[in-house]
Amino acid sequence: MTPDAQRPVRVVQLGGLMPFVRQWLTERYAAPARADLADPTGVDVAVVGGGAKVGPAEMDALPDLRAIVNFGVGHDNIDVPEATRRGVVVSNTPHVLTDAVADLAAVLVVDVLRGVTAADRFVRSGAWARGEKMPLARDVRGAVVGVLGLGRIGTAAAARLEAFGAEVHYHSRSAKDVAWTYHPSPVELARASDVLVVLTPGGAGTERLVDADVLDALGADGYLVNVARGSVVDEDALLAALEQGRIAGAGLDVFADEPHVPVALLQRDDVVLLPHVGSATTQTREAMGRLVLDNVDAFLERGELVTPVG
Repeated sequence: MTPDAQRPVRVVQLGGLMPFVRQWLTERYAAPARADLADPTGVDVAVVGGGAKVGPAEMDALPDLRAIVNFGVGHDNIDVPEATRRGVVVSNTPHVLTDAVADLAAVLVVDVLRGVTAADRFVRSGAWARGEKMPLARDVRGAVVGVLGLGRIGTAAAARLEAFGAEVHYHSRSAKDVAWTYHPSPVELARASDVLVVLTPGGAGTERLVDADVLDALGADGYLVNVARGSVVDEDALLAALEQGRIAGAGLDVFADEPHVPVALLQRDDVVLLPHVGSATTQTREAMGRLVLDNVDAFLERGELVTPVG
């Protein structure tokens, strides 16, 4: 169904949304992509996907904008303080992707310790058939897993890893009412951990939170797993730590300049690399899409959002 030219355009699509979300938005709201929008006046809602940036320039281009609905739980792509200053409300898609991201975080911890994908590469390369020996891996049971950021996803990931027999430690802005061991800083958490799992939000407040000091505290036998945002880890410091053997390896689902991954990481066998797929299941993405629609419906009908940011 194509947008009806007689209907006023109140919703516009920004960035790369999934095909079924684009179809829903087109059918329900006659919502064009920004590039196809002839007249930006009267547009109330921008639906944002693919991490598209929404800052002052994008807001200026939509003079009647009143709401930004983000397809994703992270919203560091949106200048929320600027939106707030302009009276523009922002929503995201929390809750519905907690389990999928927590599953992947736990899987990456298991992978870096047990060498699952490394073993796959070992077999495919013919090394096993040639009689070569795969190095021994490490048990998950008994390992200390440090969760950096004990929000919804961090808590869910910690519970999964505890079921594997790992000992869970954590750092957040403040101690939580949980049985796990709290550390007052990322450095102290890393020093206590065999695997440091990054699950903080992105944005200026956490940029390069995992720096050389944190990696040195993790140590030569420690692993880093990042399923948060690439900006949270100092990628240059991570590369240096790997190259110098100051940490044992890493499992990364996110990067500083996606989809571009440093060549030096691509060439390493002690790093597991994933293409930012923490929430990439059919069920989760459909749930995210429906929550986007719920937010748009609620705003256009009642002037409020289902899942507002802040």
